[in-house]
Amino acid sequence: MNTQNAMAQSGIDAGRDQNTGKTGASVIIIGGGVTGLSAGWWLAREGIDVLVLEAGQIGWGASGRNGGGCSHHHSPLFMEEQRLWPLMDELLGYPTEFRPNRIRLALDEAQFELYRRALDNGVHHGLRSDILDPKQVRELVPFAGDNVYAGYFYHFGGHANPHRTLQAYAWAMQDHGGRLMQQTSVQDFRVVGGRVVGVDTDRGHFSCDHLVIAAGPHTGELCKRLGVDLPMVTARAEMIVTEALPLMSIGGVDGNGLYGRQTLRGNLAYGGGPHEWMDLADVSRERPHSTPLQTGIASRLAALLPKAAHARVIRSWAGFIENTPDGRPVIDRPAALDNLTVATLSSVGFGLSPASGHAIRDLVVDGTCSFADLSSLSLSRFAKLEPDWQRIQGWLPIAANPVNPSTTAAAPHAVPTDWSGIPA
Repeated sequence: MNTQNAMAQSGIDAGRDQNTGKTGASVIIIGGGVTGLSAGWWLAREGIDVLVLEAGQIGWGASGRNGGGCSHHHSPLFMEEQRLWPLMDELLGYPTEFRPNRIRLALDEAQFELYRRALDNGVHHGLRSDILDPKQVRELVPFAGDNVYAGYFYHFGGHANPHRTLQAYAWAMQDHGGRLMQQTSVQDFRVVGGRVVGVDTDRGHFSCDHLVIAAGPHTGELCKRLGVDLPMVTARAEMIVTEALPLMSIGGVDGNGLYGRQTLRGNLAYGGGPHEWMDLADVSRERPHSTPLQTGIASRLAALLPKAAHARVIRSWAGFIENTPDGRPVIDRPAALDNLTVATLSSVGFGLSPASGHAIRDLVVDGTCSFADLSSLSLSRFAKLEPDWQRIQGWLPIAANPVNPSTTAAAPHAVPTDWSGIPA
């Protein structure tokens, strides 16, 4: 990292936004996922000059490959999330395909007790939930079977289309004057007097008054270059998508260890663990292809919705996600630098994005969040973290399999299968 006399020593020419000719911004956001774009929109709508830098294409990571859930009852951002989602189409001016409410199915007593947490947290916030007996479940969820034990109808939360939502954030941010540069890789930072004054990229240098890092799995690596320790580990997450089926009245149905939704076209899009832990170095070298883990997802989905088990899997997704040691997000302004905001949503970024963007806006502009206590999302909670926390958690990458890269690239990605995992 360059510090004193950074500009003179780096030898990097000033970068230029080809659309505007500008060589910097009041706020630079690194990361064109859903968190970075939401933050960019919140800032731009107030007339703040904001530039989002994305190394690839927006939403190419997990932001565009997720279940679309909007029901994070465990987060301090939960109530703002619930307030904002029904308003987002109007606020953004573009469709997100948000649909309210969720149903969670339990196939046994253990799942039923586990899923009660959402009901209890909802009650704490004054939100309604109904307990469903098997008959009520089958009336509301036509694809449910005789194996269902019970269910919950949460009159909060919901689901939206990740792809449409990402595009809506980007367009709305640009409508307010915000700028987006894709295919722009960050190489280094310039720091003077305890402040980040600029970002060096493969397209030149861009100056800034405030820097936001919201780069998914790469957030920790980028923070480290600035002397900020953000512990995190990367995993490959996978989802499957079925052929279109008749629409259910409530598309947000999950359970049996799965998350997902029915799209407005009728496809079932579902994912779930276990995830494969990865070395961050492998993320840039390895295509996030699908693996045999998708057959386990298909098997659990067939058990969750037996009357849809005839549907063919027509494609699958895979992407890289990040996790902090306790699985909770980080949204904080580290004390080490005066004008840095760090955000990693630890695999729950999509649903929380309206609220997380608002929180980031508040930290950048006001220095504190106006609507929630973010102390549980601060970096300070990791101050006494064990050095070998990743081993303690068991979150270690599987030893690399010495296969030909061309074979790896040809891993099954869109082969129709039935839900037993047997090629159709």
